[in-house]
Amino acid sequence: MRTIIFGTYDTAMHPRIATIAEGLAASGFDVTECNIPLGLSTADRVDMLAKPWKAGGLVARLASRWFGLATKARGLGRPDAVVVGYLGHFDVHLARLLYRRGRVPLVLDHLISAANTAKDRRLDGGMKTNVLRLIDAAALRAADIVVVDTEEHLEIVPEKYRSKAVVVPVGAPTPWHAAARELPAGTAPSATASSTTGSEPLKVVFYGLYTPLQGTPVIGEALGRIAGAPVEVTMIGRGQDEAETKRAAAASQSVRWLDWVPAAELPALVAAHDVCLGIFGTGDKALRVVPNKVFQGAAAGCAVITSDTAPQRRVLDDAAVLVPPGDPAALADALLRLASDREALLKLRHAARQLAAERFTPEQVVRPLTDRLLPPHARA
Repeated sequence: MRTIIFGTYDTAMHPRIATIAEGLAASGFDVTECNIPLGLSTADRVDMLAKPWKAGGLVARLASRWFGLATKARGLGRPDAVVVGYLGHFDVHLARLLYRRGRVPLVLDHLISAANTAKDRRLDGGMKTNVLRLIDAAALRAADIVVVDTEEHLEIVPEKYRSKAVVVPVGAPTPWHAAARELPAGTAPSATASSTTGSEPLKVVFYGLYTPLQGTPVIGEALGRIAGAPVEVTMIGRGQDEAETKRAAAASQSVRWLDWVPAAELPALVAAHDVCLGIFGTGDKALRVVPNKVFQGAAAGCAVITSDTAPQRRVLDDAAVLVPPGDPAALADALLRLASDREALLKLRHAARQLAAERFTPEQVVRPLTDRLLPPHARA
């Protein structure tokens, strides 16, 4: 089945669409990309939509990319399906125009709602929210299949479009699975003596854009509470709540702050740590998602600590440490427990790695979408 992955997405910033493309290819689809990155982050796009005086810059940049996409698309011929990548609220309309003949099935990766993202980032209100809702509705209307990432996000898709929505978990691309380091095979003291002595500090990593959803000030406060403990933390990224997070963590001298790491280098860097932190925000969106870093950290062989929410509990079960959202004391206690009990840490790392291998690979997470695209006789 010839499938074009289409749009102005950027897999370096948002690997979700790369996972979908890889999963489709692994499932036997003939996958081709038609992609020219827009060069704007999620925050940039939402900011431009929320501030009308900046919208002209978005329109001009989008027009230049669309011209290139249309030229590329003409050389690729007619596909059997088109998948519009993440942040494709506008790209889906160009795809519909380009592939209107023969009604090629059009899939929209609706990982985020523009209106809900603006709300989460505290940019909503009044006319702006109404405009963003209209943008969401128009994108959903243009698509034949709408991809969301959790059952909770499926529930907030407007009822008129819900029947064409399908849940495809975020998952983790192959480089994250490949980056995992070999762990000791057992957890008996004789097999793990070097890992259970506690002589080495617990190595913890977080990476992200410091959005309210991620709850990084909670991480910062937790780190401040355990200052002096045998815990070394690498915090990667920049963003909205960065300054508040650094203030909260100021008491700790064991935190390394990195602006960012190239996407190709990130899996190996994360895999060099014992623990990968997920999200700890308390907003509505934070309670509906399972973020990239949870899937990726598990695939890389890290123990995962993240918030105890319905979607994360459903996906992770007992293969992670779940703490109440917005609770720095609980996060601090979880880190101290793993720092002092290396056998429990190793068990968690094994459990996370096994779960990722069984459920988080591109081919596995994309299966609900392939079931929608393929005729019944062609399904595995």
